[in-house]
Amino acid sequence: MAKSLRSKWKRKMRAEKRKKNAPKELSRLKSILKIDGDVLMEEVKDIVTVVAPGKIKEKTDSVGKDQEGESKMEVDVKRNKKSLLDEHGQYPVWMHPRQRKKLKAKRGKGKNKVKAAKAAKGLAW
Repeated sequence: MAKSLRSKWKRKMRAEKRKKNAPKELSRLKSILKIDGDVLMEEVKDIVTVVAPGKIKEKTDSVGKDQEGESKMEVDVKRNKKSLLDEHGQYPVWMHPRQRKKLKAKRGKGKNKVKAAKAAKGLAW
């Protein structure tokens, strides 16, 4: 829905407002953390362990891999590039029904030409 000029303008203005207020918000946040920073960190140390970002990335990479060391996906669908049909004769879910109808008509058009040509050959005047 949100494609009207008014909503586009509102989004644009909100983005500019965020840019303008970002330094103020950051300084305010830093000042708040300076006041209660030590107390907050002491409470959190018991619950949370701090880990470097590089180690987290390595862990997530190792979780998605198989025993061979390669991650593979199970969604390999073999699809005809011209007709966009998969091996079961189904169109992709994102395709609009009107586009499906056009492609189906295009596929059927070739078959009808062959039948018409055979029928025309059979007539002899």
